[in-house]
Amino acid sequence: MEELKIAGKVVAITGASSGIGEAIARHLAAKGAAVVLGARRTDKLEKIVSAIVAEGGKAAYLKMDVTRPEDVKALVQLGQEQFGGLDVMVNNAGLMPLSMMNSYKVHEWHQMVDVNIKGVLHGIAAALPVFEQQESGQFINISSVGDRWVGPTSTVYSATKFAVRAISEGLRQEVSGNIRVTLVAPGATESELAESISDADLKKVAIERFRVNLLSAEAIARAVAYAIEQPADVDVNELVVRPTAQKSF
Repeated sequence: MEELKIAGKVVAITGASSGIGEAIARHLAAKGAAVVLGARRTDKLEKIVSAIVAEGGKAAYLKMDVTRPEDVKALVQLGQEQFGGLDVMVNNAGLMPLSMMNSYKVHEWHQMVDVNIKGVLHGIAAALPVFEQQESGQFINISSVGDRWVGPTSTVYSATKFAVRAISEGLRQEVSGNIRVTLVAPGATESELAESISDADLKKVAIERFRVNLLSAEAIARAVAYAIEQPADVDVNELVVRPTAQKSF
């Protein structure tokens, strides 16, 4: 079968104001998709959308918070109202405030559960009814190589990503047939993730030790495009994308 065309598809993306989410939006728009960007920072969203439109692409944005299910539903509705539907839901929003368990950063644990796990569930709840009604659609859940590895400081973060991997696999089994589910697990990639680490010393170590030899966010965007472009009867279940030089996790 021929590859599916990205051109003409309507794609909603959470966490789209920077990093991987921004790269996915720009890359898919350049391939002819209509992209609907959601995030909290409207100043950044506005600049990205303006740049896409200036280059002849189709894009819209909505200020939203993935911890609020009604916000994610509104993002899906924006795609339907402005571009006539929804073909792909990219659950990308995530936080990574690493810490040792005995630092007792309970608030940060809650933040990660709310954004990294509940945010994905809210994306599924918003888009699945649309996909089921039209008997087609694709979820792309952006995880991390932390979804298969855990070490000191990453305990809770990895737990949330293990959950995203489990949710993705369970969803795939429940809806397989006409709806596709893809998990993309990036290795060390250019993003603002490390900025959420509140411990100054740990942030310095993380940046110096792990945030080196980084992939460009565009590499993850290309992986997402690859999954979307496959024939309709091909479901790319998991893509793990690491820098060649990345040895640990």
